[in-house]
Amino acid sequence: MGERVIPLVDHRTAALAVPFSAGAVPSGVLVDARGRPLRDLRISITDRCNFRCSYCMPKEVFDSNYHYLPHSALLSFEEITRLASRFVAHGVRKLRLTGGEPLLRKGMEALVEQLAALRTPEGQPLDITLTTNGSLLARKAAALKAAGLQRVTVSLDGLDDVTFRSMNDVDFPVASVLAGIDAARAAGLGPIKVNMVVKRGTNDDQIVPMARHFRGTGIVLRFIEFMDVGATNGWRMQEVMPSDQVLERLRSEFAMVPLPASQVGETAQRWGYAGADGLHDPALGEVGFISSVTHAFCGDCNRARLSMEGKLFLCLFASQGYDLRTLLRDGADDAAIDAALAAIWQGRSDRYSELRASLPADASGSAARRVEMSYIGG
Repeated sequence: MGERVIPLVDHRTAALAVPFSAGAVPSGVLVDARGRPLRDLRISITDRCNFRCSYCMPKEVFDSNYHYLPHSALLSFEEITRLASRFVAHGVRKLRLTGGEPLLRKGMEALVEQLAALRTPEGQPLDITLTTNGSLLARKAAALKAAGLQRVTVSLDGLDDVTFRSMNDVDFPVASVLAGIDAARAAGLGPIKVNMVVKRGTNDDQIVPMARHFRGTGIVLRFIEFMDVGATNGWRMQEVMPSDQVLERLRSEFAMVPLPASQVGETAQRWGYAGADGLHDPALGEVGFISSVTHAFCGDCNRARLSMEGKLFLCLFASQGYDLRTLLRDGADDAAIDAALAAIWQGRSDRYSELRASLPADASGSAARRVEMSYIGG
């Protein structure tokens, strides 16, 4: 078997010029070129992770020789909070902290506290949430709740310990992640969501066991199709298990009914467990399907992504971001930042997932230029 060649592009060294629009006073509603409002900001606070999942940070790339960003390059908590406040003025209502693994950022509870103090123009608190691999959650859950975090999403790709240790590739036990989920629930961080990336032939035998484990617990299990993010995860369509097939497996074991979206722009299609009457039984809970590969949801995507060193990306599959850190550190006032954010979002027309089938499959082409998921967050 030949060696796998992994094309690398360092997205930390290049950025798009930040545009400006005159007189862009925030109104609380900012729409892009396709009429999609800005509502959700995902903030990556570190490029480091203690797992080496093959679909995100494969060990052969992110090894001991890989150079992470120095601390001076990262946005400070105060810089993150200031940028977040300008996004909120433009209509953002949800902030999600991501990584890498965000709990590796020292003192990040202080950032949560700062963000939790922000208010919408109407004076309402924001939805503050966190995505984590759960490895440090047991020791940090209570402090995060006290700082103002409302809920967490935990990545967990199976209950079988051998499978899970193989997928995280650092021999981390599944029991420790489950302990973190228990600690989050005890601390009052909820509703809790659990994300499972499904790779055909790797962990698809864990679909039903995962559903059985979380059914009736109040925890929402979501199945994510293996996505072609970045260029290092060796993505192949043959390893994608379409959500329709995952649902088919679940419905062979459980009575299930479709549920409506809980909000505009929601990425997951919802299905609930049915009771004896054939209707959704809230006590049994629900599952979700995030199907970027087979069921694109670009049409109402309302999310922007801020990298740990201040680049703004308009799509998970983007190739470049806008350099907001330079704007901040060059002394821009709030009005200048507001104008820049307005111009960037108003020019947004991204819809990669809708176009995927018509794009060339050359791994040295478009895929080689897309940003890595570990850099931008999920």
